[in-house]
Amino acid sequence: MSKTILVVAAHADDEALGCSGTLARHVAEGDSVHLLFMTDGVGARKVVANEADARLSAAEQAAEILKVSSVTNLSFPDNSMDALPLLDIVKEVEAKIKEINPEIIYTHHIGDLNVDHQITHRAVMTACRPQPGFSVKAIYAFEVLSSTEWQTPSVLPFIPNVFIDISDYLSTKMEVVTAYEDEMRAVPHSRSLKHIELLAQHRGYCVGVHAAEAFILVREIKG
Repeated sequence: MSKTILVVAAHADDEALGCSGTLARHVAEGDSVHLLFMTDGVGARKVVANEADARLSAAEQAAEILKVSSVTNLSFPDNSMDALPLLDIVKEVEAKIKEINPEIIYTHHIGDLNVDHQITHRAVMTACRPQPGFSVKAIYAFEVLSSTEWQTPSVLPFIPNVFIDISDYLSTKMEVVTAYEDEMRAVPHSRSLKHIELLAQHRGYCVGVHAAEAFILVREIKG
């Protein structure tokens, strides 16, 4: 039976880094995938408007590669989501959940260095307070290179307990990531194309497959 999947990401490209192989697998298996981006991802840089347009264009290209069902772009301030009332952010997440009734949500790890990632996670968990008849049955947190692994060790580390085999979808993941070429960096930067591919292979080898994406299962409700 097909499922409805929602990705709640702070910035366009987070979905590519964190779970695009898994999303490609969902689509291939007949599930519908929806993307919700909280910011334009460039506001904090004080750049001209055409860079935001370029980021949006990259997100649209990535969505086409993944064959997702919908993309929603919000306009919360980049790298400043902590300055907003959490309730304002929660309401947007709640509205999207009410619109599409997803069974599965993928979002950020609460321990990421990036403050927008932290706030996005909190908003998702607040919006997903378990209620009778609530559609969301599983919430997974993904890792984002140059944020998850850069946090201080005193903060909750990313220790995955779910690995999704993306051996057949690694090439799709790399195509999606390449759509965001302006956000990628040269080796030996953590957010380089080579490292992204190596991480997928590493996560796969940890569990005996050629490539995988790793997640923390935040909550699962079984009927």
